[in-house]
Amino acid sequence: MIRFSANLGFLWTDRPLPDAIHAAHAAGFAAVECHWPYDTPAADVRTALDATGLPMLGLNTLRGQPGENGLAALEGREAEARAAIDQAIAYADVVDAGAVHVMAGFASGPAARQAFERNLGHAASQTDRTILIEPLNRHDAPGYFLTTTDQAREIIESVGAPNLKLMFDCYHVGRTEGDVITRLTDLLPIIGHIQFASVPDRGPPDQGELNYAAIFAHVASLGWQTPLGAEFKSETPEPPLGWMTRLAALG
Repeated sequence: MIRFSANLGFLWTDRPLPDAIHAAHAAGFAAVECHWPYDTPAADVRTALDATGLPMLGLNTLRGQPGENGLAALEGREAEARAAIDQAIAYADVVDAGAVHVMAGFASGPAARQAFERNLGHAASQTDRTILIEPLNRHDAPGYFLTTTDQAREIIESVGAPNLKLMFDCYHVGRTEGDVITRLTDLLPIIGHIQFASVPDRGPPDQGELNYAAIFAHVASLGWQTPLGAEFKSETPEPPLGWMTRLAALG
């Protein structure tokens, strides 16, 4: 059976992070993940995780200054980028997060790629945890450095670190590349985490253009074991979750 992880960057955002972890547990999620937990003491998050038995699958590096969306591909910002990476790894160590997503930022060109690869090499060398990179679609994040799964694969192969993996977000791939099932199969060896939301509105997965019944069944057929990240936006404080029972049974 397919299992799901609640992304608390979008779900139960009306309450403190430890309370959101408890809400995810009560709703039947098998894991949690988050975006930027740093305003909450890591010990408090760890206490909530221990109380619920939920693993924390991942968290993001800081975005940087207001208006920025990551630092790792910004030429000349290496010290800040590595400080953000080290901060994320330290937080992940306390809460035992499985992965750290290193955010690239708004940049382009060969110098940006070189900076990104150097900083990813640093991140991968500092921890045995998985380091993730995620292509973001051009509609939601115009100007973001990393935009396609092919670009991500080239960078992962160039860095050559065994713990550097792809965050495959079906929503972003669906909006930018399409053919989600084929891309999942092709990229499986380098995928470290899978997320999902409807296309194009980033809502629950039982609506929109993507057939998540087929996608989740395919993910199960590939032998994927880790909970899939529910990173969808909810219009209500209590997110709609009727899809969980229906779609989980497909795997």
